[in-house]
Amino acid sequence: MKIPIYKLLTLLILASFILSCAGEKLAPADFEITTNAKKNAVKNGGEIKLSLKAKKNINIDSVNYSLEGNSLGTTTSLSNFAISPQVKTLGHKTLNVTVYTAKESIQLTERLIILNTKAPKVYGYEIVNRYPHQTDAYTQGLEFVGDELYESTGQYGESKLRKVDSKTGKVQKEIALDNAYFAEGMTVINDNIYQLTWKENTGFIYNKETFEKIGTFAYNKSRKGWGLCNDGTVLYKSDGTSKIWTLDAQTLQEQNYIEPTDHTGVKSKFNELEFINGKIYANTYQIASIAIIDPITGAMDGVVDLRTIVNEVQGGLDKANEVLNGIAYKANEDRLFVTGKHWNTLFEIKIVEK
Repeated sequence: MKIPIYKLLTLLILASFILSCAGEKLAPADFEITTNAKKNAVKNGGEIKLSLKAKKNINIDSVNYSLEGNSLGTTTSLSNFAISPQVKTLGHKTLNVTVYTAKESIQLTERLIILNTKAPKVYGYEIVNRYPHQTDAYTQGLEFVGDELYESTGQYGESKLRKVDSKTGKVQKEIALDNAYFAEGMTVINDNIYQLTWKENTGFIYNKETFEKIGTFAYNKSRKGWGLCNDGTVLYKSDGTSKIWTLDAQTLQEQNYIEPTDHTGVKSKFNELEFINGKIYANTYQIASIAIIDPITGAMDGVVDLRTIVNEVQGGLDKANEVLNGIAYKANEDRLFVTGKHWNTLFEIKIVEK
C-alpha cells in the first residue's frame, strides 16, 4: 500500500516535533516561585508558604527547598509548602529550589528576606554639654582614644585626618589627603589609624602619634568606603549598601558581612560607625538618627531619634547634605558625643528612653 506523499510529510513533521520535545531541556524560565509573604519577607522563625508553578506541561516528581545550604524539606506538592526558616544572621537570603523530573533536575533560586522578630526600641536624647566644632570639617569619622579625639573630614580637595581638642574644637594636628581622594570613616586600633576613601577603593593606614602614612589597603567586594569602627580585634566597614562588612584587623581583608534589619525590612546608607558596649552605633545618611545594631545578627535593637538636634546648630546649612554625621564614645568616662558635617557644635548627649 502506498502512503500519499502529503501524509508521509505530516508523519515526518510530527515525529520530528515529538523527538524535539523529548530532547528539550528544562530551564529556570520554565518555572515561577511565589510565596504568600509580602516582598518575600518573613520574621526569623516565622512561617512562610512556598509555591512552584510550571509555565508549561511538565511532569514533576519532587521539589527540594534549601536556604543558605540547609535543607528545608522535599515535597511532591507544587503549592503551599510551609517552612519556618531560622537563621543566625538576618537580611537577604538565597532560597535554592531543585526540581526533579523523571529524566533530569534543574536548579532555581529566589530571594527571601529574614526580618527581626521585634521592632527596635525608640530612644530620645538629652544634651549634656556643647563644645565648639570646626565648621570647615565635613565630618566623616569621629573617635576618641582615651582623652584624644580624632576626626576624618571629607570632600575632594578638603579631606583631612585630624586630632582635635574636644573642649575647644582647635585642631592639634592634621594631614591633608591628595585632592584625588574623598576621605570617609576612620577608626583607631592600638598604634594605627585606619581611614577610608569614598570611591577610590583605597584605605590609608597612619601612625597614630606622627600621622605618618605607613600603608594602604584595597577594598574587595565592597566598592565604596563609608563608615568604619572596631571592637578591638575586628573592623566594621559600611559601603552605602545594606551591608556592613567585617575586616580582619591584621590583613584588612573582608571576611563577611551583616545586614542591619528591623521588623519591616533591610536598611541601608549607614555612614559614620562607632562600636559601643558590644553594639554598632550608626548614623543613617540624611536621617537624623542613630541605629543600634547587633554586630553578630544584624538585628536593629534600637533607634535614637535626633531629629531636633539640628535646631541647635547654626542656620543656613544644606539640609540634604550638611547632616548629622559623627559619633564618638569616650569609653574611659562613659560619655557620648555627636556632631554633623560643617556643624559648629560638638554635642555631648545622653540617650534616654521615650
